[in-house]
Amino acid sequence: MSVLDRYIVRTILGAVGLVLVVVLVLGALFVFIDQQHDVGTGNYTELGAFWYTLLNLPQLAYELLPIVALIGSLLGLGTLARGSELTVVRATGVSVARLASIALLAGLLLVLFEVLLGEFLAPPLQHAAREGKAFSKLNDVSFGGGSGAWVRDGDLILNVAGQSSDRQFGSMQIFELSPQHRLLSIGHAARSVAGTKGKWLLSDYTESSFADDTVTALPRGERVLESNVSAGFLGLAVEDPKQLTSRALWRLITYFRSNGLDAREYVFAFWSRIARTVGVAICVLLAVPFVLGSLRSSGTGTRMLMGLLLGVGFFLLQRLIESGTIVFNLNPVVLAWLPTTLLAVATLILLARAR
Repeated sequence: MSVLDRYIVRTILGAVGLVLVVVLVLGALFVFIDQQHDVGTGNYTELGAFWYTLLNLPQLAYELLPIVALIGSLLGLGTLARGSELTVVRATGVSVARLASIALLAGLLLVLFEVLLGEFLAPPLQHAAREGKAFSKLNDVSFGGGSGAWVRDGDLILNVAGQSSDRQFGSMQIFELSPQHRLLSIGHAARSVAGTKGKWLLSDYTESSFADDTVTALPRGERVLESNVSAGFLGLAVEDPKQLTSRALWRLITYFRSNGLDAREYVFAFWSRIARTVGVAICVLLAVPFVLGSLRSSGTGTRMLMGLLLGVGFFLLQRLIESGTIVFNLNPVVLAWLPTTLLAVATLILLARAR
């Protein structure tokens, strides 16, 4: 790497880092203010709200890094353009393609940072924040959604209402089917605890069995259920797909497909994470034709506004497509890549026209 390469990469990364700090400070302020209506509930204090906000910052950085990368790159390269440094560099024979490759190098470093956030830092820290807040507010909590998690294990269909710790869950409904897909029994447990070797201890359990034209009800008691569904898997199933790592999403996709279940939501989340990560590098690359063209002599405010508009548009398009994928039964892989693909095509066209 030449001195010029290091100088431009350092300028871009420095500007991106500065924008990221500003965005995180503002985001943390909004999150902390939003937590104030929960302060005082149970043992949830101002200190707890502060730690909740702090632990959510990596997830916030992960979600906003494409926008931050675009704004920071526009500011960094724009500073070089306004100081005529890019003009001098171009006059020495450095091509647009060479400048783009240097910017792409900075983008790849930001991609590595995005992977570090999304796969190793943000998910466990956000989970710890939600768990700490929940147990501070209440003694009996559930981390699942309103309908809980639905999973299938062979001839069993399980519905778990929520998770209160690593191995303790809320109510569990069990639907047992015959090989011909006839309903054989329905069971309900008020509380379920994961044991070892695929065993579940079901408390306050009742069951109704169906045979021909008769219904047999078992007395209320306890049951030990053997299933391939583990507590770790159910913990993933009750989480929001957007908050899971790529590895966890792939495990869910494999499981759902092996049991003939609809995995579109998880497929979209998996490929959307990959596409968004690639989009970070493309956002950095997009800044090059802008600073060589219409924004060369523009002020800092203009470049920030342009970056903000483009970044927010990219973010909103992702969210819009996410809703359409689930509602309209569209191909999740194609649509997950659509915003990033459109951004890449626009970037290549603008780079080809840059002078």
